[in-house]
Amino acid sequence: MHALMQEIRFALRTLRKNVGLTVVIVASLAIGIGANSAIFSVVDALLLRPLPYPHPNRLANIWLHSPGIGIFRDWPSPGQYIDLQNENHSFEEMALAQSRTWTLTGLDQPERVDVLRTQSSLLRMLGAKPLFGRLLLPEEDKPGKPAVAILSNRAWKRLFNSDGQVVGRTIMLNGNPFVVAGVLRPEFMVNAEVMPSEGPMDKIDIFAPLPLGADAAQRRGDENYNIMVRLKPGVSLRQAQSDVDVIAARIREKDKRDRTYGMDVIGLQEQVVGDVRRALLVVLGAVGLVLLIACANVANLLLTRSAGRQKEVAIRAALGAGWRRLARQMLTESVLLAILGGAAGLLIAKWSLYVVRTLNPGNIPRLEEIGISGSVLAFTFGIALITGILFGLAPAWRAVSVDLFTSLKSGGRSGQSDAGLRLTSNRLRGLLVVAEVALSLILLTGAGLLIRSFVRLQQVQPGFTTDHVLTMQVVVSGPKFRGQRQASAQFWDEVERRVSHLPGVKSQGRVDVLPLTGTVGWGQIKVEGYNPPPGQELQVDLRTASAGYFRTMEIPLLQGRFFDPHDTPDAQQVVIIDSKFAQRFWPHETAVGKHVWFDTPNKPFTICGVVGVVKQYGLDADSKIVTYFPQSQQPSNGMYLVARTSVEPESLTGAIVHEVRAAEPNAAVYEIRTMQDRLHDSLARQRFTTAMLGGFALFAMLLAAVGVYGVMAYLVSQSTHDIGVRVALGARTGSILGLVVREGMTLAGLGILLGIAGAIGLTRLMASLLFGVSPHDLATFGGVAVLLAGVALMATVIPARRAMRVDPMVALRDE
Repeated sequence: MHALMQEIRFALRTLRKNVGLTVVIVASLAIGIGANSAIFSVVDALLLRPLPYPHPNRLANIWLHSPGIGIFRDWPSPGQYIDLQNENHSFEEMALAQSRTWTLTGLDQPERVDVLRTQSSLLRMLGAKPLFGRLLLPEEDKPGKPAVAILSNRAWKRLFNSDGQVVGRTIMLNGNPFVVAGVLRPEFMVNAEVMPSEGPMDKIDIFAPLPLGADAAQRRGDENYNIMVRLKPGVSLRQAQSDVDVIAARIREKDKRDRTYGMDVIGLQEQVVGDVRRALLVVLGAVGLVLLIACANVANLLLTRSAGRQKEVAIRAALGAGWRRLARQMLTESVLLAILGGAAGLLIAKWSLYVVRTLNPGNIPRLEEIGISGSVLAFTFGIALITGILFGLAPAWRAVSVDLFTSLKSGGRSGQSDAGLRLTSNRLRGLLVVAEVALSLILLTGAGLLIRSFVRLQQVQPGFTTDHVLTMQVVVSGPKFRGQRQASAQFWDEVERRVSHLPGVKSQGRVDVLPLTGTVGWGQIKVEGYNPPPGQELQVDLRTASAGYFRTMEIPLLQGRFFDPHDTPDAQQVVIIDSKFAQRFWPHETAVGKHVWFDTPNKPFTICGVVGVVKQYGLDADSKIVTYFPQSQQPSNGMYLVARTSVEPESLTGAIVHEVRAAEPNAAVYEIRTMQDRLHDSLARQRFTTAMLGGFALFAMLLAAVGVYGVMAYLVSQSTHDIGVRVALGARTGSILGLVVREGMTLAGLGILLGIAGAIGLTRLMASLLFGVSPHDLATFGGVAVLLAGVALMATVIPARRAMRVDPMVALRDE
């Protein structure tokens, strides 16, 4: 221990004597270790740390799929839940739930709340505990009991100002009375990843009972529910899937479903993480490469310093220091540098997580739980230690292999080699530079592919115009509107009249499912002249829109007409379809005048128009074929209001909300955003991944450039005598320049070739993150190789120009 403390004190003195070099090394390591710690904290929270529920590894959700008719994930129905409940051998507990957005009235103004109607077993399965009152009771799973509400802690604070007397109070949800029976503890939370809904949701505000009557087993087509299960102890997901496959086959036969119909058992952890896993692992691999590059760069810097310490090391060895003591001293300095870099890296990691939360790409679940935990601290300490040993091996090996006779004989030349300017005489430093360049090329290639992909994605036409369009969701509820289509129609007519007359509003319209909101809605349809095989019914996206919606969004009319005032409830039922629908069934004739059927076989709908295809779920996602119903014939209590303006859309927000509430004081207005903002946010995941990988790649390229420059500058400084002799013998400055550049570009060229080979293999892992670009895109590979070669050339030319200015008289006199 005494010897160790001596080495630490000596290492600190050595680092103090080289403050500039120490700062550069610590900064490089801080960025590498800090980036790794930040990304690891995200991976730890999402992939490694269990969900905050009892026995989370045994929780799972049940989903439907019918890929034969274009449905890859769908919600089950109460009838299917009853079948699973009666026939399974794998589940200890089950719960049926349905999430909905309701309107809470009776406060200062109507509020939008996310409500989960569920059976009492769900809260028990998820380990919920009340702060006040109670949870849902088993007897409330059956009809006939008074409606109660359990408030989340967040909703209790936000909506009821933490009122301790709220239990027992009656609140109005969608115009119906509910008695508050309890408030949940603050640590309990259910979000949209745990219970995905058909519309945009954040976190559940209120839990309400979901009574199932005697007819639940017959409700087989109402596929709008979540099913959560807890597996029995010892039952794996694979065993549960096999069990459910047997039940799904029986349902397929009984209900005459599509032959590809089935059910998936998805572990809750996997469901919460979703498609973030691949992007996270790619980014984690990228920061790992950055750390390796930083290690190689630091090793090169330490080799540069150790070259100047050869005489010191030789004297210590001559005085009796063994090779173990010399190696330990070098490794002590390296580990000390790594620990300093790790400490600074934690600050960078904390700042990076703050940036991630601020940017909030929208696709990182449990974002509020991500932080510098104990496991992240342990990871940072471990990676700092490993890093210190890793980049300390090269100078340690150099120290123990020093030639005492040559180093001591060299007098005041500090061990300068006479080997000349040759790559073979600096093999270790050359290999480190080659590795830096190769790893940088891999990162740059990945970033280049993502950038090209993002550019391609931004060039995709959404099918509508986003500029100067303000959107908001409007919902009316209560006895006045319940089942009263005429009241809903009158309300929307009044809203249209009021908003249309506002100064600055060019046009306005309404739709029930606005593009790029994440809301889904589809159903079966029958088409004139098309008879699908049994069980392979046609599924289409179903939308309800007003006459002005298409004009406001500037969705082009390709055939026929838009909806007009003559499309009343008493007139012929009409629909508008998109061109994808028309092209599939009537590619060589007009679709206008053809008929489709929905729920009622003897009630045909006439196609009155064909519009352009709209990117409903994202620029990178293909939508189903679409059918639009006229709002005048299918009134709805909840719609998105869209307004095209001649001024900045945000400036009209207050005026439009005022007119909506003037038409109905209890109308809830929320999700007020411009269409441009919605489009921008729909690209958040791609933008975030591209920015992260691009930033890491840029840093890697800078490190590689520093590495090439450092090696070539060292070669030039150590070869002053050799260059002086060449100049004295008549060598031209051009040949000296060519000699240095050739050595530097040899290193870079080897690194580029190795990097291309590595990138070809690794970029295949990124295929799911790319849009319109091949993982082996030649333009990207070629462009990155040229860019990196150019950077390496610049890093080589600077020391080469210094070599050209060597004065042979000074160099030879110094010798």
